[in-house]
Amino acid sequence: MIYVAPSAVLVGDVTVEEGASLWHGAVLRGDFDSIVVGRDSNVQDNAVVHVDRGLPAVIGRRVTVGHAAVVHGCSIGDDCLVGMNSTINSGAVIGPGSVVASGAVVRENAEFPSGGVIAGVPAKTIRSVDETLRRRIDLSWPIYRELAKASLPPRPAIKGDPSKEVALELSTEFTRLVRDE
Repeated sequence: MIYVAPSAVLVGDVTVEEGASLWHGAVLRGDFDSIVVGRDSNVQDNAVVHVDRGLPAVIGRRVTVGHAAVVHGCSIGDDCLVGMNSTINSGAVIGPGSVVASGAVVRENAEFPSGGVIAGVPAKTIRSVDETLRRRIDLSWPIYRELAKASLPPRPAIKGDPSKEVALELSTEFTRLVRDE
């Protein structure tokens, strides 16, 4: 089962895997490309997940996306913690086991290896994830999984549907510009 708050909005090609939760006011718009929320991940209150044509949003397994974060057309590896009010822009790649600090702004097409603490405006790796942060990652997702079971309505996992994507030439051109092609 997955857990979806009644006020969460899912539009377009959105996959939500087993054990994941979507919280109050979260918006997931897979209108131009797909969104995948991995197993046991959580997208917290007022977070926005969106895509560009050719730039899907992939949130790995056991990822916590904090309150009011923006995840846009990027890839987040397994076992990450995305801080509150952070922004991850199109084409960015966050390696597994990383922490994106609250308020960080990750530039378009930026790539970060696994196990880093990513912070600042613009974001950069400031150090490696230590034992304390690793434990916070390891605790965040099961806490939200159990909280979801206790407080949100359950429903079957959602399998995305590419036929729900909208193909606009302007969106394709926009993506080319993001990728600097």
